Amino acid sequence: MKQKKLVEGEDFYYNELGFFVMTEKYHLERGFCCGNGCKHCPYNFENVSEPKRSELIRKINGDNVT
Repeated sequence: MKQKKLVEGEDFYYNELGFFVMTEKYHLERGFCCGNGCKHCPYNFENVSEPKRSELIRKINGDNVT
């Protein structure tokens, strides 16, 4: 099976620290949550284990309670 070539700006970008960040478009095309807690996860972090999942959801909702 041949892998699709990733396109910078569509499938990924480099953040201000130089890290490789996958976009929501990439995740949607993949079709599932990988469980790594990706910044643009469109699957509500469904495969991320607790307590990390709850922490990520609080963070994206703007809830700073720890």
